[in-house]
Amino acid sequence: MKLGILALVLLFSLLLASGCGKPANESANNGAKVAPAATATPDEFAFARATYAKECSACHGQDGAGGLVKTTEGTKLKVPSLTEGRVVKHLDEDYVDQINKGGEGMPKFKDKLSPEEINTMARFIRHEYQGK
Repeated sequence: MKLGILALVLLFSLLLASGCGKPANESANNGAKVAPAATATPDEFAFARATYAKECSACHGQDGAGGLVKTTEGTKLKVPSLTEGRVVKHLDEDYVDQINKGGEGMPKFKDKLSPEEINTMARFIRHEYQGK
């Protein structure tokens, strides 16, 4: 009985030792190529997305469709769509100017957002609502 156990231990040790001489990926997948690890792609619009949800979506809507909005003063304001119409033809500089200065019922954001954040917001609108 002791001889049988000793033989099993010896056999197991030999098998274990023979597997240790191979590189880890070779013994694990029999020489198959290992795919590189996936890497996360940072969302360049994460801040703009959060800012839009907080500051813009109440008037422009989550989908950027705009429409009639009741202001805090109780008047109705026609908010332009960000997805179609004349707004789509605006240059990025026009968006930056509008976000900075406001106007036509829109508040100004030059005191709330940095120039870089405003530029990113203009690119976000193009990307998110106009597919550009």
